[in-house]
Amino acid sequence: MHEAVLDNGIRVVTERRPDVRSVAVGVWIAQGSAHETPESGGVSHLMEHLVFKGTGRRTAHEIALSLESLGGSLDAYTTREHTSYQAHVLDEHLPVALDVLADLVLHPRLDPNDLELEKDVVIEEIAGVEDTPDDMVFDLHGAKFWNGHAYGQPILGTRETVRAFEIDDLRSLHFERYRGRNIVLGCVGNIEHDDVVSQLMDLFGGVGAGCVSPEIEEPADTISGRDSVVRDAAQTHLVISHATPSFADPVRNALILISGAFGGGMSSRLFQRIREELALAYSVYAFQSFYSR
Repeated sequence: MHEAVLDNGIRVVTERRPDVRSVAVGVWIAQGSAHETPESGGVSHLMEHLVFKGTGRRTAHEIALSLESLGGSLDAYTTREHTSYQAHVLDEHLPVALDVLADLVLHPRLDPNDLELEKDVVIEEIAGVEDTPDDMVFDLHGAKFWNGHAYGQPILGTRETVRAFEIDDLRSLHFERYRGRNIVLGCVGNIEHDDVVSQLMDLFGGVGAGCVSPEIEEPADTISGRDSVVRDAAQTHLVISHATPSFADPVRNALILISGAFGGGMSSRLFQRIREELALAYSVYAFQSFYSR
């Protein structure tokens, strides 16, 4: 693995895999739902949507075709601590993928008409979560478990916060957070580190360093106990959780192993006992989430 830091603070991490013909490349921005206030809940996720509506060089349709027409893929997601834009292409198409990612991340059009349309899309996404109990249960659990901390805010925001956003809110977020010191770029595949860094200097070198996103507040004690919501549904969805250390704690590796053995697949103890032996449920699993705080 090789690392580099551009003059504007962008961190670059690459790993050469000469045994493959493909490349996976991603841009991570230190901006997620845990950086938001209750009033700005969902703005990071809305930004992730809006950058795909067009740039100064590409329409939304051209963005969609840019890599899929080459047999590649382009996607994005938002978490509590970061927003990520990712591409997968054949190694010969890496320059195109990097150019598209740089265009999306650095030069989104951020048009007010696009914003109004995308608000409706996100509100429908919120409705989809509310209509899907095995998604909704995690939002309800997080809000209770994190005891008022930003980790418990829904990544999508609420209908009220999404409707209230103005285009200047998105432009301010982009200007403040989509800057060099908040960006990590990773690339794995049939690549050369120096070649990737050279291309990134051309594509990303012009963006300012900016300020580092504020540190996420240390969570207070999480809440233990029980909570339930009664809905008109045929199944019961249950979440049981426990606080874990941050991802910087070496004990995380042991927790990953325990989680996998306990509920990581069809051979796990939970699956074998609850589904195969007792036939009490169709879906049962365990997983772990680690954060910086």
